[in-house]
Amino acid sequence: MSGPGFRAWLIWGTGVAAYVLAVTNRTSLAAVGVDAADRFQADAATLSLFAVVQLAVYGGMQIPVGVLLDRYGSRPIMTIGMLLMAVGQLTMALSPSVGVAIVARMLLGAGDAAVFPAVLRLVATWFPAQRGPLMVQLTGILGQAGQLVAVIPIAAVLHATSWTVTFGGIAGLCVLFAVLVFALVRNRPPELARDVSVDTDTGAIRVVTSTVDTGVGIRAALAHPGTRLAFWSHFTTPFAGTAFILLWGFPYLTAGEGLTTGQAGVLTSLYVFAGMALGPVLGELSRRAPHRRSRALVLPAVAFQLVAWTAVIVWPGRAPIWLLVILLVALAMGGPASMIAFDHARTHNPSHRLSTATGVTNAGGFLAALLAIFAIGLVLDLQSAGTPDTYRLDAFRIAFLVQIPLWLVGATFISIERRRTRIHIGMDPPRTSRR
Repeated sequence: MSGPGFRAWLIWGTGVAAYVLAVTNRTSLAAVGVDAADRFQADAATLSLFAVVQLAVYGGMQIPVGVLLDRYGSRPIMTIGMLLMAVGQLTMALSPSVGVAIVARMLLGAGDAAVFPAVLRLVATWFPAQRGPLMVQLTGILGQAGQLVAVIPIAAVLHATSWTVTFGGIAGLCVLFAVLVFALVRNRPPELARDVSVDTDTGAIRVVTSTVDTGVGIRAALAHPGTRLAFWSHFTTPFAGTAFILLWGFPYLTAGEGLTTGQAGVLTSLYVFAGMALGPVLGELSRRAPHRRSRALVLPAVAFQLVAWTAVIVWPGRAPIWLLVILLVALAMGGPASMIAFDHARTHNPSHRLSTATGVTNAGGFLAALLAIFAIGLVLDLQSAGTPDTYRLDAFRIAFLVQIPLWLVGATFISIERRRTRIHIGMDPPRTSRR
């Protein structure tokens, strides 16, 4: 197959730009959580509910979005996703109450859910098979730039103008990108009659099919321990970073650790840059050591996060900047490590149910993230430290302890399913029962 032409790069570039905006939308409360709490007079549990419902809708939409992509292709689904995010942000801009704001975040989650898988489908249909892994990795890395936009510029615009102007402006950008996507993106090259999927291991190209609507694909995917290993890998690795960058990191750094807004912005930007730098490294290591991904990459990443958070929590007084830097790097490692889960899903599932296994896998990380975000807010409230006026460092430290059970449960199931997977594929002998 010849290399991709200008049109392929234009379509992919448009899709990636839309994904950057989707990530910006996803994390748009990251640096303005305190402002949101003041606007809605919301305690910590209520504030965390904004992120929880958004993540719940995002995770719940993964498999339905896959089915719709199989049927209609990337162009219409991505366009609808951008419009949903526009409506969500406009609702957020005008919302007079917590209830309306929660509906806005739900719309945001639904629109966001459509964008990334749609871009991955464009990679599969417009680029040669051998370019697939690189393009997917590049898509993820560039998309994270959206977090940088959410961390500093949104807060700066909000403080220079108003809540309505800031979120109304983001809504306008979403409408603009909906028009661009509809005008520039095409589902497939003109010489192809139907969308195709690419097997990146063999280079084989097949017409996309889906069995998810019958339930067969879901049952078959879950029956394989490799899919369950992928789920628990994605459950365990990214949730701490998601909870930090999506909602609780900025209030913790400013109200808890006493950093200025500028210092907190630099640290959260470090999280993004570290993740972008670590992504290719972990991706290459995963490719080179496919049978040691869990022990050599996933579990060490989990341990690094656990140790870093523990060190920050037990540090007497406010943590020094160098320790916070280590914490942000540790949290940043969770994102690239979570992508290894999709390597498991691809390795252990045939192409006709790969999208199903991917949806199941992707749901794991967002389930853990919403549990962590809500639990942190709840524990802050239980300590009477749930509003910007009452945030305290000691209360944040106790609240962040709720992450430890999630790491321990996830690591346990990773070890269990790793063993079962190796037995299933014949790499290890089955355990014999003792008589």
